[in-house]
Amino acid sequence: MEQRETLAGRLRPAVLDREAGYALLAVLQDEATQGEALPGLEAHAPGFADWIVTALFGGLYQREGLSPRDRQVATLAALTALGGVEPQLTGHVRTALRVGMTPREIVEVFVHLAPYVGVPKALAGLRVASAVLPGTGPGPAEGTEG
Repeated sequence: MEQRETLAGRLRPAVLDREAGYALLAVLQDEATQGEALPGLEAHAPGFADWIVTALFGGLYQREGLSPRDRQVATLAALTALGGVEPQLTGHVRTALRVGMTPREIVEVFVHLAPYVGVPKALAGLRVASAVLPGTGPGPAEGTEG
């Protein structure tokens, strides 16, 4: 009788390192960003914030193949494409600065996205960037999305 290997036996185990996740989060996000994003979840969804840190920062972000900077470019693009996630986008603009992106590069990500995600979503990203980035001034006025 032939013994078949189980699916679990054929797949490489995922790395989920809770301690590494919290350590990386401390490097990538400032205390203000951490304080805005995660603690409020605990009262409504106990354990969910810990899962986010463990799965994303202790798992996904631990993978090889992309630098933290490249991951931020991808994250800025994905959040902008989603739309309606300005609090998360604000935190990731701050994180982009922490991983070495310049304000100009961050702005250019949003400009570059306009033909792909639409001008209104690109403008929403630029409004977030303008509020976060030093010296970029106010964002485009509401109602000017075209």
